[in-house]
Amino acid sequence: MNQKDSQVGVQQQFAIKGMTCQACASRLEKVLQKNPAVESAQVNFATETLSIRHRGGDTEEVLAWIKKVGFEGRLVGEESTHEQGVPYSLWLLWLLSVPFWLGMLGMMVGSHALMPVLWVQFVLASVVQFVFGWRFYQGAWASLRGGLANMDVLVALGTTAIWAYSTYVWLTEGGLGAHGAVYFEASVMIIAFVSLGKYLERRTKQESLDGLSALMDLVPQTVLRQSSVGWQKTDLRQVRVGDVLLARVGERIAVDGVLTAGKGMLDEAHLTGESAHLFKDVGDTVLAGSIVTDGGFEYQARLTGDETALSEMISALHEAQGSKADIARLADRVSAVFVPVVVSLAVAVFLVNWLWLGSFEMALMRAVSVLVIACPCALGLATPAAIMAGMGLAAKHGIRFKDAPSLEVAGCVDVMAFDKTGTLTLGRPIIRASWVADGWRDDEVLAIAASVEQHATHPLAASIVKKALDKGLSLYPVHEVDTVVGQGLSGVIEGVGVVKVGSPAFVSADEMALMASLLSGYERSQTDGDVHLESWQACSVVAVLVDNALIAAYALSDAPKRDAKEVVSRLQTLGAKVMILSGARQAVVDAVAADLGVSWAYGGLSPKDKALKINELKEKGSIVAMIGDGVNDAPAMAAAQASFSVHDASGVAKYAASAELMGDSLLGAYHAHLIAKATLTTIKQNLFFAFIYNVFGIGLAAVGLLSPIIAAAAMALSSMCVLGNALRLKRLSLTDA
Repeated sequence: MNQKDSQVGVQQQFAIKGMTCQACASRLEKVLQKNPAVESAQVNFATETLSIRHRGGDTEEVLAWIKKVGFEGRLVGEESTHEQGVPYSLWLLWLLSVPFWLGMLGMMVGSHALMPVLWVQFVLASVVQFVFGWRFYQGAWASLRGGLANMDVLVALGTTAIWAYSTYVWLTEGGLGAHGAVYFEASVMIIAFVSLGKYLERRTKQESLDGLSALMDLVPQTVLRQSSVGWQKTDLRQVRVGDVLLARVGERIAVDGVLTAGKGMLDEAHLTGESAHLFKDVGDTVLAGSIVTDGGFEYQARLTGDETALSEMISALHEAQGSKADIARLADRVSAVFVPVVVSLAVAVFLVNWLWLGSFEMALMRAVSVLVIACPCALGLATPAAIMAGMGLAAKHGIRFKDAPSLEVAGCVDVMAFDKTGTLTLGRPIIRASWVADGWRDDEVLAIAASVEQHATHPLAASIVKKALDKGLSLYPVHEVDTVVGQGLSGVIEGVGVVKVGSPAFVSADEMALMASLLSGYERSQTDGDVHLESWQACSVVAVLVDNALIAAYALSDAPKRDAKEVVSRLQTLGAKVMILSGARQAVVDAVAADLGVSWAYGGLSPKDKALKINELKEKGSIVAMIGDGVNDAPAMAAAQASFSVHDASGVAKYAASAELMGDSLLGAYHAHLIAKATLTTIKQNLFFAFIYNVFGIGLAAVGLLSPIIAAAAMALSSMCVLGNALRLKRLSLTDA
């Protein structure tokens, strides 16, 4: 590919019209990737979309590139006109085939009386061949011109051969030949069945596999907007940021906003996957698409149109469904050579049967059957159809996979590694015990510690700050704040000195003996509630130093999330090895692990240590998923083959993750693995069926056990079988699994 300039490329998605099989997608992708202005191009046959990153060209230029290859494009997001019901052309095509159906029914009982006379057969077959079948010639020519042969080539070759041979027989016999010598009905039925199969395939993909249209329907098109004369019914497109809207029971939220008056219960399952209804009061956030299940309120628009969380999810899902899993490359490679190989086989079948049987027409019909039965539609749909269904199911349960490879890898995971604080636990630890050195007051030390910790994002730091604010303490200004990720912070407070707050590993060497004795329970302790000295061993400890002298230590503990134990058990049932990788002390991690039933738990790990542990597992052949929420989890998440960020995770963690769990429940991690595993199984089933179908189908056709008509019907049925198998994912039960 030619060298690209340094200009940043533009990422766009286009809906493609005119693709008939995987070879079409491969051809368009191949031609676009040769364009020096194109950085990358991915074409997904199942979603009929092109994801392209290019430089220097506008939308019209990209559309021209697409048209030059033989297809029509439309920028995703623009108005589209989907066919409603069965197209008139398909009705007319099958109406013209009725005389042939009657004739074939008669031949089944040994009578040719119902078959139209030869000149009528010729006229009807010619109209079907060159009017209704013209698109196959167009597709075949465009495909061959682009350097790859597609399904249209097979159909055009097969039907033309039958029509031409039948016409020759009819003309050479002066119109008086035997009805059995012509096969006009075969060419008509092939075109009819293939056309019907492609229509059913498109309808199934549009209505069943892709959940995007259902998500779009969640937003009301009209809303009640507050104006100077009261509440007025307004088109959603006219709503602007700052407008105040009214939501009543049974209605859906139109935009992302904040509740300004009233209260109510909301169902946000479309984004989080959680069925529990949430109570909303003044100041709470509401999301577009949520349904009001109780109460009523006013809310102010904060995000509208494409900026809402729902729109972002739709966009992300559309882009993810349009991406390709690595396993799809197999189908791409096969499709690239499939049609030429099939044509060669058909020629060989024709020659062998002609020489062996001595019958030109029998050899021709068997060769045509090979051409028709081998159309690679099922092969092209095998992977993307399952990916579409799997991602749609995941989105329904509050799981957002970034792309198809992420979903594929998540289905192969055999080790699930969890961060502790904020992931397996609630992330809201409380101070269970404290130790303060002689000469210092409790509140004074707490204010100093909180002043530094307010510059951190870790849940332990937030708990100390909250404790100080709850007691009404004033915090000090801190200068020269420095963060050591995974250990703690330091800063300068005037009149106090250099303050360090963090883990025991953050304590200077001279104070290690004091910390060791403290953690052993030998120093005096001031506790909150009925907590004994030994509780220090099972708590996370935060040390406070001033000018490298230990002045205080706090013992904090956090409760596991309500469903953490259930998730661990379910993952283990699926055969996954569950482990904990945490920066907390080993004793703290061991306590949580024992509570949850986790056998492999590692504490005292820095962010780098977590990543090294992941790499160790990978070197041993494991496929690892890391589940985390914080900045300190990002290196491990990046090192793992798959990674999930939990609800309210930091921006860095979300960026590093291959999937985002939208809901509060940790069950999302289990659901993500289960859905990915089921999707991967479906992909393998589809590929197996597609390959086996073609191998057996070609074999049966070659020896005359499949007529061209049956071959056409079977080819159409094969695509529906693959789509139907993918649709089973939509009925996957996550509650009973």
